Amino acid sequence: MEADDSEALDILEAGGRRFGVHRAQVDDVPALVALLSDDPLGSAREAASLEPYLRAFSEIDEDPRHLLTVFRDEEGAVVGTMQLTLVPGLSRGGAMRLQIEAVRVAQAARGTGLGGAMIQWAHRYGRSRGARLAQLTSDASREDAHRFYERLGYTASHVGFKRDL
Repeated sequence: MEADDSEALDILEAGGRRFGVHRAQVDDVPALVALLSDDPLGSAREAASLEPYLRAFSEIDEDPRHLLTVFRDEEGAVVGTMQLTLVPGLSRGGAMRLQIEAVRVAQAARGTGLGGAMIQWAHRYGRSRGARLAQLTSDASREDAHRFYERLGYTASHVGFKRDL
């Protein structure tokens, strides 16, 4: 792997390829925005200016309950991302939850098994920090994503609601 493995949190193998797991850096923000924009929903809702993303990155990076990840291929290109948040709660006997958000895999890495490896890595990360439950949301229109999460053992157990503020 050409990218610096010494800075990787972990190395994943999927589809005969190696991917480094890294904490996102501010220089990764343009690549992350490109991943978020690379689908019909994202292309309609993501902003052209990087400024709001840079502000959000700073807040995420400063909070120890958040981990914004990048997954790099053998050449060091960003080919995946997800944001992990540890959420303490009173329910379920005071269980810590692992919230998984903004899971994206670049077109060039789809079909390699990277997405499943990313989620399995997130589970290990959460368990190592005391999380007893992993939860995520997926837009109702993302039927392929729903099948993907169901294959990984997730169940559609709740109905979610959102409202612009």
